[in-house]
Amino acid sequence: MSALSAHVDDYLRLRRGLGFKLAFEGVVLPRFVEYLHAAGATSVRAELAIAWAQLPQGVAPISWSHRLGAVRGFARYMTTIDASTQVPPAGVFGGQGPRPTPYLWSEQDIRRLLTAARDLQTPFRAATYESFLGLLAVSGMRSGEAMSLQANDVDLDAGVITVSQAKFGRTRLIPLHPSTTTQLASYADRRGELHRQPRSKTFFVSDAGTCLKSSTVDHTFRQLITGLGLASSTVHPRMHDLRHAFAVRTLIWPGFSSDL
Repeated sequence: MSALSAHVDDYLRLRRGLGFKLAFEGVVLPRFVEYLHAAGATSVRAELAIAWAQLPQGVAPISWSHRLGAVRGFARYMTTIDASTQVPPAGVFGGQGPRPTPYLWSEQDIRRLLTAARDLQTPFRAATYESFLGLLAVSGMRSGEAMSLQANDVDLDAGVITVSQAKFGRTRLIPLHPSTTTQLASYADRRGELHRQPRSKTFFVSDAGTCLKSSTVDHTFRQLITGLGLASSTVHPRMHDLRHAFAVRTLIWPGFSSDL
């Protein structure tokens, strides 16, 4: 193993120990080091980093920006070890574009969404998506966190959800309103009746008893909002926006406004 490869391993280990997953960096940084070796370089060079970032062709500049960003993080770490390290400049490939404007779901929108979910094909699938989307709306959870919930993460007696793999690997507790606990308990009963021995230990499961797949959840969500007429050429509601709407409802002073 070369010195640079060892430094990549140390860098990833250090940052993962701080809670960063670095899945993308874990793949691309070893490849970048291989590129440096092939070029005869023994330290990070800005020119080589920019050239390496642009190797994939036919992709959007944001892909190049992500690759160079991974190198920038590693290069900043290496400056404390190797004074000859060059940190590639920021903004080489232009801006990443504006962030999407959050769609602030009104209570009426959320009710319509859950009603539409109730009409999905097969009763259990309908119950799954009504409970899943409703939980996002009332808890502020990320969709990935809700999909990853294990059955034993949901304490229906205490009315508390434990999110064990939150952002940066942290654990957090989410208290539930009794109405939410009642809904989730009803779903858990239906899940137990249909899948006495489910193939997945997650709280939310598919008709087949397997864990929910993000691609399937995204597709179903798009079907629902399209059918409701919420999506248009200029308005693009996202599941993550349910989290934004929850935050707004939490921050606004009670009685200030009935609308989001």
